[in-house]
Amino acid sequence: MTPQAYCQEKAAASGSSFYYSFLFLPKPRREAITALYAFCREVDDIADECSDAAIAANKLAWWRSEIANLYAGKPQHPVSKALQPAIASYGLAEEHLQEIIDGMGMDLEQNRYADFKSLQLYCYRVASVVGLLSVAIFGYSNRQTLKYAHDLGMAFQLTNIIRDVGEDARRDRIYLPQDELARFGVSEADILHGRRSDAVRALLEFQIERAEHYYDRALRNLPAEDQHAQRTGLIMTAIYRTLLREIRKDGADQVLNARISLTPLRKLWLAWTTWLRY
Repeated sequence: MTPQAYCQEKAAASGSSFYYSFLFLPKPRREAITALYAFCREVDDIADECSDAAIAANKLAWWRSEIANLYAGKPQHPVSKALQPAIASYGLAEEHLQEIIDGMGMDLEQNRYADFKSLQLYCYRVASVVGLLSVAIFGYSNRQTLKYAHDLGMAFQLTNIIRDVGEDARRDRIYLPQDELARFGVSEADILHGRRSDAVRALLEFQIERAEHYYDRALRNLPAEDQHAQRTGLIMTAIYRTLLREIRKDGADQVLNARISLTPLRKLWLAWTTWLRY
């Protein structure tokens, strides 16, 4: 199996909304963004699936070394080998890939966040940095597009956090800021035991409003001259924002006990119509 085929299989198997946004890209950019996505999946799976924190930390340390090897021209892993052409073609910074690993490492060190400021650092590392790398792959001419990438990454990660509240709770993780739980009168036990209530619904509505704010700000920051190049990110926005609104429409606190998702056909339709629009 070639490195590119490995990454393609990793991306397709995930069933992620991001996969649908890659389908319309020219081959070189599609292969580059698929390799980046596969890298994110590799390191994210370590934090999510390895029950021994020490082993997980060692695996992340291996990836830190592997990224250094990649930039030294000596990649070993199929994902690193697939990323190698993109490094030169799109100027992807080593520090950004290392920062993604740092973000995944945060999951090994903490499972609660005192306030939104501390959560912001996590979101920046695991999502906004991915956004910055992605816009470099898609291409841009105006540096204002980097602000769009940062805010869009925040919006995506906040959407993920809202969608996965119940799933994360079953792993004893609560990403909703602790001070905001207290403000809305929601206890950790309410989240951990999936207790739906008006208070939990209000807390999650507040989180949804924050995510919507980041979507709005990202789109305001995207210069007109870069909209066409950034169609892939706009497809992701259409899919993720539709998901966020589905969660709100059906009652936000349902995420405590069920994973809300869009059908593959609906994702494909959103991808196609968004691609045509821009």
